[in-house]
Amino acid sequence: QVQPVESGGGLVQAEESLSLSCKASGRLFSTYAFGWFRQAPGKEREFVAAIASLFRNTDYDESVKGRFTISRDNDKDTVYLQMNSLKTEGTGMYYCAARPREIGYRTWEYNYWGQGTEVTVSS
Repeated sequence: QVQPVESGGGLVQAEESLSLSCKASGRLFSTYAFGWFRQAPGKEREFVAAIASLFRNTDYDESVKGRFTISRDNDKDTVYLQMNSLKTEGTGMYYCAARPREIGYRTWEYNYWGQGTEVTVSS
């Protein structure tokens, strides 16, 4: 079991960068895959990026490919989301979630969720 805690959100202007962190306390961090999800005001939570456990393969939503990078540091029990060239549609609450081993793309595939960190991108 792990408990993700997100940090790093804030207010930025369009085309700027922001880096989010997700520290997940608990046992066997390295055996979990992690996903980042975004929830804009009034909308459903949607997949942004994910990284698997063993081989660390990654995947991204098409809307962020080439701009966002997900990575993990198993020694620090932390997952990162580097967001470059942010767009106003990137505004929302960003959640980190964990599930065993492999990447998932849907919220129901993840067992553990953080409380979120808010990102606001102004034009």
